[in-house]
Amino acid sequence: MSNQVKEFNDYRSKMNEVILSKDNLVIKRLFNLDTQTYSEGALNVKTKEMLGLVASMVLRCDDCIKYHLEKCFEQKCTTEEVYEVFAVANIVGGTIVIPHTRRAAEFWEELIKIQN
Repeated sequence: MSNQVKEFNDYRSKMNEVILSKDNLVIKRLFNLDTQTYSEGALNVKTKEMLGLVASMVLRCDDCIKYHLEKCFEQKCTTEEVYEVFAVANIVGGTIVIPHTRRAAEFWEELIKIQN
Protein backbone atom coordinates (compact mmCIF):
# COMPACT_ATOMS: atom_id res chain seq x y z
CA MET A 1 0.00 0.00 0.00
CA SER A 2 1.31 3.46 -0.83
CA ASN A 3 2.50 5.61 2.06
CA GLN A 4 0.03 8.36 1.21
CA VAL A 5 -2.93 5.97 1.26
CA LYS A 6 -1.70 4.16 4.39
CA GLU A 7 -1.08 7.40 6.30
CA PHE A 8 -4.53 8.70 5.41
CA ASN A 9 -6.26 5.47 6.48
CA ASP A 10 -4.21 5.07 9.67
CA TYR A 11 -4.90 8.64 10.80
CA ARG A 12 -8.59 8.41 9.93
CA SER A 13 -8.99 5.14 11.86
CA LYS A 14 -7.04 6.40 14.86
CA MET A 15 -9.00 9.63 15.15
CA ASN A 16 -12.36 7.96 14.54
CA GLU A 17 -11.57 5.65 17.47
CA VAL A 18 -10.73 8.65 19.66
CA ILE A 19 -13.91 10.48 18.67
CA LEU A 20 -16.20 7.47 19.08
CA SER A 21 -14.59 6.50 22.41
CA LYS A 22 -16.03 9.68 23.96
CA ASP A 23 -19.45 8.04 23.68
CA ASN A 24 -21.27 11.14 22.41
CA LEU A 25 -24.71 9.99 21.25
CA VAL A 26 -25.13 12.68 18.57
CA ILE A 27 -21.72 11.97 17.03
CA LYS A 28 -22.35 8.21 17.09
CA ARG A 29 -25.70 8.73 15.37
CA LEU A 30 -24.11 11.03 12.79
CA PHE A 31 -21.42 8.45 11.97
CA ASN A 32 -24.11 5.75 11.70
CA LEU A 33 -26.27 7.93 9.46
CA ASP A 34 -23.28 8.56 7.21
CA THR A 35 -22.65 4.81 6.92
CA GLN A 36 -26.31 4.09 6.19
CA THR A 37 -26.49 6.83 3.54
CA TYR A 38 -23.87 5.12 1.39
CA SER A 39 -25.34 1.61 1.63
CA GLU A 40 -27.27 -0.07 -1.20
CA GLY A 41 -30.71 1.42 -1.86
CA ALA A 42 -32.56 2.83 -4.85
CA LEU A 43 -29.08 3.93 -5.96
CA ASN A 44 -26.25 1.45 -5.94
CA VAL A 45 -23.19 1.97 -3.72
CA LYS A 46 -20.93 2.89 -6.65
CA THR A 47 -23.25 5.69 -7.75
CA LYS A 48 -23.58 6.99 -4.19
CA GLU A 49 -19.80 7.07 -3.78
CA MET A 50 -19.42 9.00 -7.03
CA LEU A 51 -22.05 11.47 -5.80
CA GLY A 52 -20.18 11.74 -2.51
CA LEU A 53 -16.99 12.47 -4.44
CA VAL A 54 -18.61 15.26 -6.45
CA ALA A 55 -20.08 16.83 -3.31
CA SER A 56 -16.75 16.57 -1.48
CA MET A 57 -14.90 18.21 -4.35
CA VAL A 58 -17.41 21.05 -4.62
CA LEU A 59 -17.22 21.56 -0.84
CA ARG A 60 -13.40 21.39 -1.15
CA CYS A 61 -12.82 18.82 1.60
CA ASP A 62 -9.58 17.00 0.76
CA ASP A 63 -10.10 14.31 3.45
CA CYS A 64 -13.59 13.62 2.13
CA ILE A 65 -12.28 13.53 -1.43
CA LYS A 66 -9.66 10.92 -0.47
CA TYR A 67 -12.25 8.89 1.41
CA HIS A 68 -14.70 8.81 -1.50
CA LEU A 69 -11.92 8.18 -4.04
CA GLU A 70 -10.89 5.10 -2.11
CA LYS A 71 -14.51 3.96 -1.90
CA CYS A 72 -14.88 4.53 -5.67
CA PHE A 73 -11.73 2.46 -6.16
CA GLU A 74 -13.21 -0.33 -4.02
CA GLN A 75 -16.40 -0.14 -6.11
CA LYS A 76 -14.32 -0.70 -9.25
CA CYS A 77 -14.77 2.76 -10.74
CA THR A 78 -12.64 3.19 -13.81
CA THR A 79 -10.25 6.06 -14.32
CA GLU A 80 -12.57 7.31 -17.06
CA GLU A 81 -15.51 7.37 -14.62
CA VAL A 82 -13.47 9.15 -11.97
CA TYR A 83 -12.36 11.83 -14.42
CA GLU A 84 -15.98 12.38 -15.47
CA VAL A 85 -16.77 12.88 -11.79
CA PHE A 86 -13.88 15.38 -11.64
CA ALA A 87 -15.37 17.18 -14.66
CA VAL A 88 -18.83 17.44 -13.07
CA ALA A 89 -17.31 18.73 -9.82
CA ASN A 90 -15.32 21.38 -11.66
CA ILE A 91 -18.32 22.55 -13.67
CA VAL A 92 -20.50 22.75 -10.56
CA GLY A 93 -17.82 24.12 -8.23
CA GLY A 94 -15.91 26.35 -10.60
CA THR A 95 -12.19 26.83 -11.04
CA ILE A 96 -11.61 26.94 -7.29
CA VAL A 97 -11.99 23.14 -7.41
CA ILE A 98 -8.96 22.72 -9.71
CA PRO A 99 -6.37 22.47 -6.89
CA HIS A 100 -8.52 19.78 -5.24
CA THR A 101 -8.71 17.98 -8.58
CA ARG A 102 -4.91 17.92 -8.71
CA ARG A 103 -4.68 16.36 -5.25
CA ALA A 104 -7.51 13.96 -6.11
CA ALA A 105 -5.72 12.88 -9.29
CA GLU A 106 -2.54 12.30 -7.28
CA PHE A 107 -4.41 10.17 -4.72
CA TRP A 108 -6.17 8.23 -7.49
CA GLU A 109 -2.78 7.45 -9.04
CA GLU A 110 -1.63 6.11 -5.65
CA LEU A 111 -4.70 3.87 -5.48
CA ILE A 112 -4.01 2.58 -9.00
CA LYS A 113 -0.43 1.70 -7.95
CA ILE A 114 -1.84 -0.53 -5.20
CA GLN A 115 -3.84 -2.46 -7.79
CA ASN A 116 -0.77 -3.15 -9.96
